[in-house]
Amino acid sequence: MAELFKNLINGEWLAGASVSVNRNPSDTSDVVGEYAQADVAQTRTAIAAAGEAFGAWSTGSIQERANILDRAGNEIIARKDELGALLSREEGKTLPEGIGEAMRAGQIFKFFAGEVVRQSGEKLASVRPGVDIEITREPVGVVGLITPWNFPIAIPAWKIAPALAYGNTVVCKPADLVPGCAWAIADILVRASLPAGVFNLVMGRGSVVGETMVNHPDVAAISFTGSVSTGRALAAKAIARMAKVQLEMGGKNPLVVLDDADLAVAVNVAVQGSYFSTGQRCTASSRLIVTEGIHDRFVDAVVEKLKSLKVDNALTPGTDIGPVVDQSQLDQDMKYLEIGKAEGATLVVGGERVQRATEGFYMAPALFTGATNTMRIAREEIFGPVTAVLRVKNYDEALAVANDTEFGLASGIVTTSLKYSSHFKRHAQAGMVMVNLPTAGVDYHVPFGGRKGSSYGSREQGRYAAEFFTTVKTAYTAP
Repeated sequence: MAELFKNLINGEWLAGASVSVNRNPSDTSDVVGEYAQADVAQTRTAIAAAGEAFGAWSTGSIQERANILDRAGNEIIARKDELGALLSREEGKTLPEGIGEAMRAGQIFKFFAGEVVRQSGEKLASVRPGVDIEITREPVGVVGLITPWNFPIAIPAWKIAPALAYGNTVVCKPADLVPGCAWAIADILVRASLPAGVFNLVMGRGSVVGETMVNHPDVAAISFTGSVSTGRALAAKAIARMAKVQLEMGGKNPLVVLDDADLAVAVNVAVQGSYFSTGQRCTASSRLIVTEGIHDRFVDAVVEKLKSLKVDNALTPGTDIGPVVDQSQLDQDMKYLEIGKAEGATLVVGGERVQRATEGFYMAPALFTGATNTMRIAREEIFGPVTAVLRVKNYDEALAVANDTEFGLASGIVTTSLKYSSHFKRHAQAGMVMVNLPTAGVDYHVPFGGRKGSSYGSREQGRYAAEFFTTVKTAYTAP
C-alpha cells in the first residue's frame, strides 16, 4: 500500500473526497504516493480557515513571521538532497536539477524572511500646512495560489513565501501531476510553527479546486502559473468579481546566434536553454534564430552535442535528459514532430521514443532545420525537447523574427559584439533578456515575468513581489 498524503486545512491533515496516484515518469511502476483530492466543500473550508487566520497573522509580530519563513528555508536547504530526489522522482528532472531546484526553494524562503522586516513606507508633507501623509503597504487578504507541474518546488516557493511574508493567508493548489513537493512544503511550514489556517494545501483537479478558488468572493487575489488557455479563462472569471490577478503563462522564446558568436558558447547556451529539464520550461529556447555565416557550423555542432547526451532515468547518475512528464505530454511532443515535418521543416536529429531499463516517457531531443517563423513549430509552445532553427541574413532580420511572436517571456542572444548585445537588450520584446547565457535560468532575488501573451499583472520574485501581494494605503493626519 502506498502512503496516503492528506490535505492541510486549518492546521489539520484531512483525507479528501478521492485519491490521486502520483507516478514516477522515469519508471511508471514506481508509485511516489497517493494524494488526497479535495472537493468543493473542502476547498471552501480551507478558504474560510484562511479568512479566519488573516487578522492575527497580518497584524502580528513581524519577527515571528520572519522566523517561521527562515526556519522553513533552513529545513528545505538542509533536506535539499532528499527533496531534490522527490522532485526528480515525481516530475522527471535529473537529480542534479532536482537538488538545485530544492536549494532555490530554500533560498527563496530565506530571502522573503528578510523581506518581512525590510518593508518600508513613505512619510510626506501635505500641500495643506500641518497635515502629514503616510504611504504604507498592507496585505491583500486571502490569496489563492495555483502552481504548475514543471517546477514542483520552486514555483510554489516563490508564490507561498512572499504571500506569507507580506501578511497574507494562503490557499494553495499544486498541479495534480506533482503534488509531492508542495505537500513537503506544507509539512515543513507546520513544523516551522506556522499558525493553523495561515497556509492551507488543497490538492485536486483544477476544474474542482481551482474553479472554487477563482470564483470564491473571499479570495482577494489569484496567482496562477500554467497554460495560456487556462490563464485567460481564469483571469476573465476573477476580474469579473474584481479580484487581483497575476498570470505567468506560455513562451516561445528566441535565441539569436550571430556570425561573431563564440561557437562553443553558442552551442552550450542553445542546448542548455532548449533541452535541459527535458525542454519543459516556459523560458526554454524553442526558436534558434541563426545568421547565415555561422548557421551550418552551429547546426552541425548542436547535432553532435545532442547525440552525446544521455537520455535516461532521472535518478541515474550521468543522465543529461530525463523523461517527459507523462503520456499526454509525450503525445503532444510527438504530434508536433509530425506537424513540423508536414510543414516542410527537416528533422535532422532525435524525436524517436527511447527504451530504457525502466518503462518511462523517454524521447530523444529533437532538432528541426529549415523552419520559418510562420510554421506552427515556430509559433506554438510545444513544451518538450523539440527546437527549431530559423536561418536569417543578419542581426536586423534576427531581431525582427525574435520579436514576431505573441509571447514575450525571455529572449537571448549569443554575440561578442557590444553594439549588438546592447541594442538587443533594449529592443527585444521580452520581460527577461539573456546575453551569452541560456534563456532558462533566473536568480531567486530578481523579478520574473514577461510581456504580451506570456504574463499578466505584476512581476513575481524579488522585491517586485510586493506589487502583487500588497495593496497601497495613503493615510492623512491632521493636528
